[in-house]
Amino acid sequence: MRRLRVAVLGLLLATPGVAALAQATDPVVHDGHFHLTNYIQEGTDIRDFLKIMGTKVGRAAIFGIPLQQTWAYGNSGDFAPTYYLQTDAPLYYYSFTDAHIAMAYRSLTKDEQARFDPMITGFNPADMYAVDHIKRVLRTFPGVFSGIGEFTIHKEFVSAKVAGEIASLTNPALDRILDFAAEAGLVVILHNDVNMPFPKPGQDPYPVVQLSQLLKRHPKTPVIWAHCGPGRVVRPVEDQVGMVRRALANPELDHVHFDISWDETAKYLMATPETIQATADLINRYPDRFLFGTDEVAPTEQAKYLKIYDMYAPLFAKLTPDARQKLRKGNYERLFDEARTRVRAWERANPK
Repeated sequence: MRRLRVAVLGLLLATPGVAALAQATDPVVHDGHFHLTNYIQEGTDIRDFLKIMGTKVGRAAIFGIPLQQTWAYGNSGDFAPTYYLQTDAPLYYYSFTDAHIAMAYRSLTKDEQARFDPMITGFNPADMYAVDHIKRVLRTFPGVFSGIGEFTIHKEFVSAKVAGEIASLTNPALDRILDFAAEAGLVVILHNDVNMPFPKPGQDPYPVVQLSQLLKRHPKTPVIWAHCGPGRVVRPVEDQVGMVRRALANPELDHVHFDISWDETAKYLMATPETIQATADLINRYPDRFLFGTDEVAPTEQAKYLKIYDMYAPLFAKLTPDARQKLRKGNYERLFDEARTRVRAWERANPK
């Protein structure tokens, strides 16, 4: 019987995909920013994603996209848009994305679940009731979520398409969200483009000022600023790396971290030998403040999923061993392990 069990185990581990699920004991990287679904709430099955992660990616912060793209027949006719740039029709907040992520997570074994940190994202950050949604999700799905996000305040092309009130860095609804995140121990992944067309010489774009003021009001909330702030089309703030450097040097913002996810961010940071060196110098100086992430949306194979990882090869080569380890794995583990502990404690103290 023992020989039979050994033989069966060997057969399973030899099966493509199964070995990847069982091993990942010494991964190369963790992914701090991954979308399991797209703008029409379709995506990759979580078990297929485990196979795509393989043994190279150890853990991932996973979330849906909180916005659903409308298929407005009067705008696109029989063409069914799957992306926000494919139509002028509005976007609207889609709260069921959180339940979808929770149910996918709960379908896994305990060992498989340990590789994921699900995030709550299906709320409107301009809604004073947003906090109630977050609490409701935690109480409905205890033991699942580690944080909130990625949620967006300002994003090129997206913000103007969202139905209803436009999110704002000065809206007290956002303060309520960040206050509760501190109380419950939730990691926050916040998207906010800070570039602005036609700025005056020497003028900080208003999102930079407003974001700084917001984050200073919430020193106990662990925040990850997604993508370091650049947008897709409007050129980044002049000396974007310098802007990040000033934030890192400010002791009032020492609870703020930066992820280098999104291929557009990688293109900017990897544009020239000078930008690569400046980015490496910054991460080497502040090794505890940066996380790797892909920002991939529902990939179907590993090469596409880890394209951005390969784009950063010149950067990785210029980092110290300590900074490289923290960027790729260490800072993720520190932030999300603490979040798991604190959020579980909040759930026990606040049952449904």
